[in-house]
Amino acid sequence: MVDTQATPSTKATIEIIQSRWFDDAMIQSLQKQYLAAQPYPHVVLDGFLHDEVALALYNGFPKLGEMATHYNGMNEKKAEDSGFERYPQVFRDLRAALFSNTFTAFLERVTGIEDIRTCEGALGSGTHQGGNGSFLDIHVDFNIHPTENLHRRINVLVFLNKDWQESYGGKLEMWNKDMTACITAHLPLLNRCVIFETNDISYHGYGKITVPDGESRKSVYAYYYTPLDKSTLVYHDTTFRTRPNEPTAKKLQTAVKETTKNFIKRQLKNFGLIEFYNNTLFKFKTRGK
Repeated sequence: MVDTQATPSTKATIEIIQSRWFDDAMIQSLQKQYLAAQPYPHVVLDGFLHDEVALALYNGFPKLGEMATHYNGMNEKKAEDSGFERYPQVFRDLRAALFSNTFTAFLERVTGIEDIRTCEGALGSGTHQGGNGSFLDIHVDFNIHPTENLHRRINVLVFLNKDWQESYGGKLEMWNKDMTACITAHLPLLNRCVIFETNDISYHGYGKITVPDGESRKSVYAYYYTPLDKSTLVYHDTTFRTRPNEPTAKKLQTAVKETTKNFIKRQLKNFGLIEFYNNTLFKFKTRGK
């Protein structure tokens, strides 16, 4: 876990994140929006960062080929990375602000979720990027940290796409619990932050994008947890679902793959072998380009 006592002061945080979001009246308004949102609690903050910070992040974002991990499978085509030590300083400043006491206290007030924690590595924060043809099928996220006693509760996504056109696609889709309809969708616009609850019905993803050469869908992510109450949860990994209009063959293949993956990972987690699994066996990803 991250030592929040070592994270930046309020002053340092608001040098990255616009101070207006921490105003009491604003927080009360965001809390109402968050709790009332459908199909599950979420809120959208446009102009989340100072403009110059958002532009510095956009300009300093790594090239797609430089990303550490590339996924190219039946249910996703995208890249991710969490090696902020290789990035411009502004990325480390943003991560520090997102992990600060000031921001976690803000999240607790907006969401009503108490005792929020953060963690190191790729399961705490990082970047996502997808080039032409990138997609991420609808899914729910893993519910328990694989090696820590932490319950995953909130996702924060900060989009960094300048001049993004609606024709490119790539909206963050939010589907109902029955996976019968997309209830709302948000374009991944520069300096747009989406905060949403992660639970067993928070289905989300994005469709295949069509972008010009040199363009990509970029975001910074941060995940937030609370201490695990083991009596109420059964571990599951990220679980993909298919849209109603997708081919029957893909629906069957996805169902079999996800059921098998979750069964194996659940057993290995029970035996304390999940980290070995993730790092060595049955990788549903490729490293490098």
